[in-house]
Amino acid sequence: MKKSKIKLDKTDRKILEILQANAKITNAQLAQEIGLSPAPTLERVKKLEISGIIKSYHATLDNEKVGLGVSTFVMVSLKGHNKANIEVFTQSIAEIEEIIECHHITGSGDFILKIISQDIPSYQKLMLEKVTNIEVVDSMQSLVILSTFKDSKIMPIP
Repeated sequence: MKKSKIKLDKTDRKILEILQANAKITNAQLAQEIGLSPAPTLERVKKLEISGIIKSYHATLDNEKVGLGVSTFVMVSLKGHNKANIEVFTQSIAEIEEIIECHHITGSGDFILKIISQDIPSYQKLMLEKVTNIEVVDSMQSLVILSTFKDSKIMPIP
């Protein structure tokens, strides 16, 4: 089922750019930046939320400051690439809070996961006690993130 693309005008795009950069901006500040009064600005933001274009608002945390010093990508291959195995896998990883992203991919693996943990020993424990115990996992390849040069949460609006 294909999702229909929603038409955005110049003002909608500007609102999305501003909110992505600073979701804590007040409606009055937003209105001033886009050149509308507060009531129509709020109406436009609500429309973007109701349509599902704006899915949620989040605080971005500093991983190291909250004690999560190790980030990895893990490429996972399943024992068989069928619907039942995919469901078992996705349901299993949904219960592991350290897995913060899961993407179904093409190429040499079936999924790529982004995992955060306190340190290497806790990462190793997570992998040995949880991830490798998922019955449909055939193989995994871990890629430890040494440093990050770009981690933008701002989507370019076409």
